[in-house]
Amino acid sequence: MARPETTVGQVLLDRIEAQAVVLAGLDDAVRADEPDAVHRMRVACRRLRSALRTFRRFLAPGATDTLVADLRWLAAALGRSRDYEVLAERLATQARELPAECGPERVAGALERWGEAEYRRVWPEVVAALDSPRRRALADALTALLAEPPLRPRATRAARPELSRIAAREQRRTAERVRTALAADPAERDRALHEARKAAKRARYAGETAAPAVGEAAERYAERMKAVQEVLGEHQDAVVAAGALADQAAAGGEPFGYGALYARQLAAAEAARGRLAEVWAGAGKRKLARFG
Repeated sequence: MARPETTVGQVLLDRIEAQAVVLAGLDDAVRADEPDAVHRMRVACRRLRSALRTFRRFLAPGATDTLVADLRWLAAALGRSRDYEVLAERLATQARELPAECGPERVAGALERWGEAEYRRVWPEVVAALDSPRRRALADALTALLAEPPLRPRATRAARPELSRIAAREQRRTAERVRTALAADPAERDRALHEARKAAKRARYAGETAAPAVGEAAERYAERMKAVQEVLGEHQDAVVAAGALADQAAAGGEPFGYGALYARQLAAAEAARGRLAEVWAGAGKRKLARFG
C-alpha cells in the first residue's frame, strides 16, 4: 500500500537517522565481540555511505565528503576481521562435507584454527578504530548533519517521482555493469563481477531507502536487487575462498583436502555466473523502478 507523500529530503534524513541510531548502538556490542555485531555495524556504515552518495544531488556540494570517507574507513577497519570469520566458517562447513579419504574433520579443524588466528590478529584494529578520534568525529558529524541538514532546495520535491528516478538510474548503472561482467574475458571477469555486485547493493539500498515512502513497489525493487547481489556475492565469496585455499596449501596446509575444497570453489563460482543472467532478467525490467 502506498504511503502518504513526503519530500525526498525527508526520506533521505529518515534513512540517515535510522542507520545512525543502529551505528551508535553497536559500539559496546562490537567491543564485546558479540555475535554478528561487527557485521551489523559494517552494514550500517555501508547503508549510510550509500545513502549519502546516491542522494548527493540533494545535499550541498562537498557537505558530506568527509563523512562519506570516514564511513568507508570504519567499514574497512571492521571488514578484515569479519571477512576472516565468514571465510573460515564457509570453508570449515564445506570441509566437513568432504569424502572420508580427505580427512574432513582434520581439514575443518585446521581451517577453523587458521580463521581464529587471523581473526584475533586483526581484532586490535577494530578496537583501535572504535576508540579513535576519527570514530568520535564520525558520530559528531552524523549528529550535526541531522541537527542542521545541508539540504538543497530540490530536496523539497515530492518523494515518489524522485525516488523512482533514482531507482531507475541505479538500475541502469547495475545493468551496465552486469553486461560488462557477462562479456568480460576471464582475466577481467572476477573484477567486473565484483563491480556489478557493488552496483546491485547500492541499488538495493536505494530501494530500501524508498520503501517507507513508496511501499510495496520499492520493497519489490529492493528484493530483486538483493537477489542479484546475493548471486554475485556467492561468486565473490567463492573467488576469495579459492585464493585463501591456494595460499594455505602453498604454506604447507592440507594439500589433498584443500585441493578438493578449491575445486568446489571454482564450481560454485561457475554456478553463480550461470545464474546471473536469469536473476538479472527479473531485476532489469524497467517497470520495476516505476514507483508511480
